[in-house]
Amino acid sequence: MDEIWVRGGRTVQEVLDGLNARDWRQRRYTTVLTVMTRLARKGLLRRTRQGRSDRYEATLPRERYQQARAAAQAGAMVDEYGDVALAHFARHLAELDPKRRAQIRRLAQRD
Repeated sequence: MDEIWVRGGRTVQEVLDGLNARDWRQRRYTTVLTVMTRLARKGLLRRTRQGRSDRYEATLPRERYQQARAAAQAGAMVDEYGDVALAHFARHLAELDPKRRAQIRRLAQRD
C-alpha cells in the first residue's frame, strides 16, 4: 500500500520494482500479484485495465485507511478485553506529555 500511496497508480511490475529497489529482500512477481489481487478484492485497491496489464490505485487515502484500521483494532481490543484494555489505554494516555494528549483529544473529536 505504501508504494501505491507514495507513487499513485501502479502496475504489479512497478510496485515490485519499487519494493525491490528499497529493500534487500527481493520479492517475486507472483507474491506481489497475489497481495494486490487480495487488496483489490477487499476494496482497498481499485484495478483498471490498461493495455495488457492492470493498474492499481488506492481507494482510500493513507490517513483515512489508518483511522479505519485503528478504530477496528481498538474496538476489537475493547470487545475482547473490556475494561482491562481501556485501563491500559488510559494509563498510556496519562503517561504522554500534555501536547501529545491535546493532539489525541483533537483527533478523537474529529472522528
